[in-house]
Amino acid sequence: MKEVHYSDYLQLEKILSAQTLESELQGAPAHDEMLFIIIHQAYELWFKQILFEIDSVADIMANPINDNSPDLQTVVHRLSRVATILKVAVHQIDILETMTPMDFLDFRDFLRPASGFQSWQFKIAEAKLGLRFPERFGQEYYISQLRPAQVALIKETEQRPSLLDLVSAWLERMPFFDVPAYWATYRPLFPVADGKHPFWSDYSAIYTNSLVEGEKGNVGHFEKFFFGENTPAERRLSASAARAALFIMLYRGYPLLQLPFQLLNNLLEIDEQLSTWRYRHLNMVTRMIGLRTGTGGSSGQGYLKGALDKHYIFRDIAALSSYLIERRKLPQLSKELEHGLGF
Repeated sequence: MKEVHYSDYLQLEKILSAQTLESELQGAPAHDEMLFIIIHQAYELWFKQILFEIDSVADIMANPINDNSPDLQTVVHRLSRVATILKVAVHQIDILETMTPMDFLDFRDFLRPASGFQSWQFKIAEAKLGLRFPERFGQEYYISQLRPAQVALIKETEQRPSLLDLVSAWLERMPFFDVPAYWATYRPLFPVADGKHPFWSDYSAIYTNSLVEGEKGNVGHFEKFFFGENTPAERRLSASAARAALFIMLYRGYPLLQLPFQLLNNLLEIDEQLSTWRYRHLNMVTRMIGLRTGTGGSSGQGYLKGALDKHYIFRDIAALSSYLIERRKLPQLSKELEHGLGF
């Protein structure tokens, strides 16, 4: 067997010689430029790992999954890893903020027009997760600073099913309400509404009765979200997928629903960490350059604020919390379904 040396395996000569300070080349060495370069190189390495994990999850979810198989455990584990990597990305800002605004000004002008806005890997990661072009803030210049080959990669990615698309299709395949035998002994609590499954007829009534005076308008949103025939363009989950996701959240204590719940929860964690990263980035940029434009030509603080407000990918899953009821009020499932949700 070939012997492998640590330095050769990690190709350290390439990595450790990849920090060229532009300020030194310009004859005005700036100490903190080394930190700036290494932080952003580390980000790009983490983005590469995130893409690797997302692609592996998408490959698994592109085919029907047996929810009681190792495949679902693998998906949950790798999505959890993505969320953890994003937490590290957030904490790297703590290191970057040891650089003061004056330290940054020592070399900032030498970087133009280079900018984090040109991170094509991050834009591809957003697209692979499910951020679509119409949902992007700053559409007019989000790829304007990229090279043609990078633009082509992003455009190609946007044409393929995203992770959110695959999750929606996975939820639509959930058999909870398509197998009559699961509901053979279910006893409705209220008269069954026309066109509704007995369970959802009961749930609608319980949810409606749980609303306080200022929340009565939620009833219309509930009906449209879970039973609307036409899915609005801004919606990412179909009505049937939304019902399956809500059911998973409501009855996650059953063994067969624990992994599906963790999958949904990991997606929310990924969105939260992305939002936290954008928020920390916004605050850091405000501290470093105030209201000045970004080196890449963006509006700097303004662009980051717009992206923070708009770039939520799994908003339909997050919205499910609006439609939960107290655990003690949940309809009792039939024994047949309880058996099916056990091991």
